[in-house]
Amino acid sequence: MNIKPSTTLTFLLLFGSFGFAQSSATPSAPASQPAADVQTPPAVQAKGEDVQAVDSILAATYDVISGPAGKKRDWDRFRSLFYPGARLIPTGKRPGETDVRARVLTPEEYIQRSSPFLEKEGFFERGVSNKIERYANITQVFSTYESRHTVADPQPFQRGINSFQLVNDGKRWWIMTIMWQGETPDAPIPAEYLNK
Repeated sequence: MNIKPSTTLTFLLLFGSFGFAQSSATPSAPASQPAADVQTPPAVQAKGEDVQAVDSILAATYDVISGPAGKKRDWDRFRSLFYPGARLIPTGKRPGETDVRARVLTPEEYIQRSSPFLEKEGFFERGVSNKIERYANITQVFSTYESRHTVADPQPFQRGINSFQLVNDGKRWWIMTIMWQGETPDAPIPAEYLNK
């Protein structure tokens, strides 16, 4: 499979490639503080079927960011999956650099930065293998993903791993963090994360 470098990190898991492709001269807010102009919208009620099980919240996450070119995403549904204070963290290397960087985003920052690309380009992402570890009310999932521009594309243009940290408050599942990294020639996905 021809895997592009991490400049095409998944876009949910999308923003990673967009962010790491920015010039190093571009200032960014400190990782611990969201941008000042980003407002946290009121809590959005989740669909029960989206948050009743670990598998369903993973499926909802992939579904809500996927769609053909020109389709507006349901960002209220996206917001409803995340616990207050949740974060999305793309990781990877900038072109020509050797250091791995991470960018910490709120769900709202992710929406603002990713929606133009997602709604302009066709983008379909799906989980192809999940390794789930659970203790009491917390769960971690290494979800191997494939990204395509259309559902008919025979090969993904990118693969990688989304690391989901989830919590169940006794009523539903919530996403606390999603950290991800795209596959590169020097960091292929291990076989243990490709099998169901």
